[in-house]
Amino acid sequence: MKSTFALCALAAALSCPVAALAQPAAPLKGDVRARVDAMYPWLDGIYKDLHAHPELAFQEVRTAGKLAAEMRKLGFEVTEKVGRTGIVAVLRNGAGPTVLVRTDLDGLPMEEKTGLPYASRARAQSDGRETYVMHSCGHDVHMASWLGTARTLVELKQRWQGTLVFIGQPAEEITSGAKAMLDDGLFKRFPRPDHAFALHTWPLAHGTVGFEEGPVSSNSDGLDIVFKGRGGHGSAPDKTVDPVTIAARFVVDVQTVISREKDPKEFGVVTIGAINGGTVGNIIPDSVEVHGTIRSYSPQVREKLLDGVRRVANASAAMAGAPAPDVKLRAGGQAIVNNAALVRSTEAVFKDAFGDANAQRMPAMTASEDFSLFVNQGIPSMFFFTGVYDPKDVAEAQRPGGKPVAFNHSPFYAPVPEPSIKTAAVAMSLAVLGVVGR
Repeated sequence: MKSTFALCALAAALSCPVAALAQPAAPLKGDVRARVDAMYPWLDGIYKDLHAHPELAFQEVRTAGKLAAEMRKLGFEVTEKVGRTGIVAVLRNGAGPTVLVRTDLDGLPMEEKTGLPYASRARAQSDGRETYVMHSCGHDVHMASWLGTARTLVELKQRWQGTLVFIGQPAEEITSGAKAMLDDGLFKRFPRPDHAFALHTWPLAHGTVGFEEGPVSSNSDGLDIVFKGRGGHGSAPDKTVDPVTIAARFVVDVQTVISREKDPKEFGVVTIGAINGGTVGNIIPDSVEVHGTIRSYSPQVREKLLDGVRRVANASAAMAGAPAPDVKLRAGGQAIVNNAALVRSTEAVFKDAFGDANAQRMPAMTASEDFSLFVNQGIPSMFFFTGVYDPKDVAEAQRPGGKPVAFNHSPFYAPVPEPSIKTAAVAMSLAVLGVVGR
């Protein structure tokens, strides 16, 4: 069922006709930039506050409350606690298209090491333990630019018609928030969008925008396997069935699914991120847990990888005469598939606003995103990327032997606030005006 649904959803996203798009937003680029420039001190304060006070998935109470309060000040009708900690803000401005703009709310369970004066020292409970929390994936930039877009569109109400549905989605980092909002009646309780947009920061030069038609993120599946054995003394392995060697064999052999079974032209990754088993060096344990992630773009490759993981896990155990392992494969985010017509029309707007060199097509990311669940409702959508680093640092990182810039999820991930937020707010404002402007 899941495979069939994914195929249908991908086909729908690619082929669903986009309603007649409004005139290009390019004539408004000067007005948009001027307004974003003028409001930046407000955005800077919000950004640094959000950065210093991140919250984990489905714990974003303070974050959601702050965004809800700001959106009410701008005149939006705001509903909180949609999908547990999500918010929905609606602004009606006459007859016209309905446009969804999403931001994500949550941070990650890790300690920040940027040394910034507004660095997070927040702590929270995660999986039964206390952890530091950090906005190491740019969601604070997303939220600030989301508010900047909302305020810009309010200030330009005389230049467009339609309905805005701005959503603050919880739990993107665990790819659960979009489903929670949909299950809570997102498109039944609130206007169903004709178009949807979302952006994500990326380690590009600030002032740049990246995008592509078709898939722009990966399918994500988690793997949790328990290899079973018979424990005993490390000096007498013949009296045991050693699950450590079974797990080790699996970790190595599963990579042959990638190198020998998958079409080499297609993207696919199986990564083992955790192996847990045993207590001390001279005891063979009864079981070993293996945890990992499976990534792909196409539904066909996804099914091949899932089948391969199951098959290799069972074969690894069978080779040792061990009981069959417990294999659990957890579906995560599905690939985001951008609507071709919407991308092409928005591309013209971006190139006019930022210049050809700063608005370019880019390869799909190998990470995953649950914005895809909104897209898969049959809504023509566009997910794009905005840069966050000094262009000189990015150029240095691209040279052989150059100093790399910190990637998303790094404890050193530190966007340059002003140009990053301004670029994101201008880009998203122009993207929305591209479909509702008059």
